[in-house]
Amino acid sequence: MLSPYAIDSSAVIARVQEAGVRQVRFLYCDNGGIIRGKACGRQALAVRLSGGIGLPVAMQAMNSLDQLQVLEGLGLVGEVRLVPDPRTLRILPYAPHTAAMLCDILELDGRPWELCPRTFLRRQLEKAYQAPGLTFIAAFEPEWSLARRGPDGSYSAIDDSLGFSSVGMTTPATVIDEIIAALEAQNIKVEQYHSEMGHGQQELSILAATALEAADNQLIYRETVRSVAWNQGLIASFAPKPFSEQPGNGCHVHLSGWVGDRGDINLFYDPQDRYNLSEMGYYFIGGILAHLPALVALTCPTVNSYRRLKPQSWAAAYSCYGPDNREAAVRIASPLHGKESVSLNLEIKASDNTSNPYLALGGIIAAGLDGIQKKMHPGENLLALVDPAILSEAEREARGIVRLPDNLATALDNLEKDKVLLEALGPRLAQAYLAVKRSEVAAFAAESQFFEINQHFYKY
Repeated sequence: MLSPYAIDSSAVIARVQEAGVRQVRFLYCDNGGIIRGKACGRQALAVRLSGGIGLPVAMQAMNSLDQLQVLEGLGLVGEVRLVPDPRTLRILPYAPHTAAMLCDILELDGRPWELCPRTFLRRQLEKAYQAPGLTFIAAFEPEWSLARRGPDGSYSAIDDSLGFSSVGMTTPATVIDEIIAALEAQNIKVEQYHSEMGHGQQELSILAATALEAADNQLIYRETVRSVAWNQGLIASFAPKPFSEQPGNGCHVHLSGWVGDRGDINLFYDPQDRYNLSEMGYYFIGGILAHLPALVALTCPTVNSYRRLKPQSWAAAYSCYGPDNREAAVRIASPLHGKESVSLNLEIKASDNTSNPYLALGGIIAAGLDGIQKKMHPGENLLALVDPAILSEAEREARGIVRLPDNLATALDNLEKDKVLLEALGPRLAQAYLAVKRSEVAAFAAESQFFEINQHFYKY
């Protein structure tokens, strides 16, 4: 028996049978940020719940263009198992007679595979729980674009409405309603919605959850939005820069650290601080900013990401922090009146939807924990109360505010030099991730901008 979970297989199978499911997808997210998987028939589910489905080890050396990278131990010989977490079972409202579960990737003997991204996040959460005793509540905040595909393979936005406009909510109202219904059917609750600044651009945020569940929810969310849109003849793209002349799609990560038997004390909250942030919260920011030039290789991990990560584009291209500053890499989000202690959180803005959410969130936590351990207070110099782009280059240099990498290759170079993040990833996962991402840099450099944008448009 491989499954690390206490499975009531009869309950899972009963639910699947009651819903008339014929196949169950076993899904995971790879090093290229692509959601992949296999499916088993209902009759085989009892065995596969515990034993998993075989997966070639080579798949974690595959980039987003399905180009296999040559890495020792990740070739054509060898297999691991996709083992589902039954707590993630969802009956899919957009696919007939189909359910899905999210998976850990395990060795044949049941040990966690070193290259499993979900296991990587779990390791960081266990480390945080051991010292300094934190559990994390998190939420991914995706932006995405609705478009139609033309006969020539190009894409056009469904409208040219203005940001936050009521027209921008009217145009996609039918598909947005169906997406919300599909999310609710999967027990994912919507918090708020609006049309964003770009043509056809949407932002529909969901409620926060424990960190592992939040990363799981990001995959379920992406699958749901794309599938519902497809069923209505539309393409939903989570690409960072789906249209070169329009604002890009981010995926900001909200995070707060909690303690207590029920996780009922927000350790990032301090009512005596001018921004309601505790000393531990400042240390966490300090760790993120210290590692951010390397961390963006995990949170902004595609060639297309760096078309978006530019100054004065609300993408947070400088390593600074600030209260409600949309151009700061880390925003101290103002809490809700009367619910300050439970709503105070940090928003990491240099992040987008092409990331593997387990790697992105795990990397953020590893960086923040390093800040807490080493007491890396970010100080006043890195505090930005204005757009850092309007400061002179000399002033930014004097304050230690640095421009984040403007291309993926530089971000990967930084990651390769960051001992804290490399140690957190582990040698095999780090090697595979770097190889996959460097291969994407080379592959897209040999192609046109049209090729790059279209490839990202459809796959993310």
